[in-house]
Amino acid sequence: MTAPEASLRHDGRLVALSIALQLVLGVLFGHAYDARVAMTTGYLVATGRGPYSPLDLASVFHHAGFSQLTTIGYPPPWPLVTGVLYRLTYGIVPDLHVYDLALKLPVIAATVGLAYLVSAALRQAGAQAGTCRRAWVFLLFNPFILFTGAAWGQIDVIVALLAVAALVLVWRGRWASSAALLSLAVCTKPTPLPIALVVLVWLAGRAPREALRYAAVFLAWAAVFVAVPIVALGWPTAQIQHRPNAQFLMTGGLSYTTVARLIRDPLPLPSHWWLIGLLWTVALAAGLVLWRRGEGFDHLIRGSAALTLVFLLTRAWLAEPNVVLLLPLVLVLTSLDELDRRLLAALWLIPLAFAVANTSPLHLLWLTFPDTWSASVTALGGQNEVLLPLRAALVVAWQVAGWWTVAVCLRRTPGPALLGEGVA
Repeated sequence: MTAPEASLRHDGRLVALSIALQLVLGVLFGHAYDARVAMTTGYLVATGRGPYSPLDLASVFHHAGFSQLTTIGYPPPWPLVTGVLYRLTYGIVPDLHVYDLALKLPVIAATVGLAYLVSAALRQAGAQAGTCRRAWVFLLFNPFILFTGAAWGQIDVIVALLAVAALVLVWRGRWASSAALLSLAVCTKPTPLPIALVVLVWLAGRAPREALRYAAVFLAWAAVFVAVPIVALGWPTAQIQHRPNAQFLMTGGLSYTTVARLIRDPLPLPSHWWLIGLLWTVALAAGLVLWRRGEGFDHLIRGSAALTLVFLLTRAWLAEPNVVLLLPLVLVLTSLDELDRRLLAALWLIPLAFAVANTSPLHLLWLTFPDTWSASVTALGGQNEVLLPLRAALVVAWQVAGWWTVAVCLRRTPGPALLGEGVA
């Protein structure tokens, strides 16, 4: 066997190991709240009721936990996927474990796909083979990505795959395909919005007409992904219209507002605190002004990482899985020696530690180990006086690491152009 053949065989084993590990996590675990919302969404879409109208489904799933749930907060693309998966699984074999695993299969596939995409992008950027391989292994086996994806069931890794692919495509001059993919990413989960702003500003500095065309294609596809399913399928939207926007009114999680809760818990929005829900909009505008535009692919990634971090750091509510979108961007910069590896480590280790302090791992036990989950949640119910200061300390550490990374990304002078010649 030649060296390349042995390497391919070894790589194949690593991919198989990653998939097997994710499948085991997918079977055993699922978030007590988010998994049930996803399952409920699949049923509502599959039966034509629409994903934004809450319904007591305890009798459908034969589980009391489905009697009182709010509806999903995502645009139509992911609810449509859950509807298809419901029909293919629970609609045929009514088993919650099978249904829960099916909902995670796209997440598992996206994790593997993201590893290959980032490795290929680094290879085109001129990175050494060993560097590309380390990035590939990092994404296949990163504990935080596996925890939030295969175990938790969150779809942020799918969004990350779409967003990074869009960045690679726009650099290669395939702006129409990039706009479609980035629109799908934002319409799946709105967290990549800062990346869309970076791409538009980056294009405007090079070819203003291309920026206008990109924006037009982006918006056209957004209408297809959002408006068309709602109108074509006749989904009721009254619940969306009358429900407060979580991006502006929720507080807590990995956000800086968790520190404020040490003084006032809970911290209510609106009332006189409502302005903090708008902070991320001002911060993004300031970040775009401070960003030094350049020609290289690394500069496009640097702007995307910086603005994504600014968005995450200034939101009044931040769920730990949202950080997954940031990791491939920071990983690329680290692999190209643009960032200190310690910053990359901090940006996933701190959210993982916060998830533990936030008792998120216990909520993954609800389906396979319901008694353990109930007993654990009850036992920790009165420990907020201990856990809240710990969570607040981790938020402070996250803010320090995050703003340090933003400062490095924004002050870095433009480097040489990478990945070929880019757009004309």
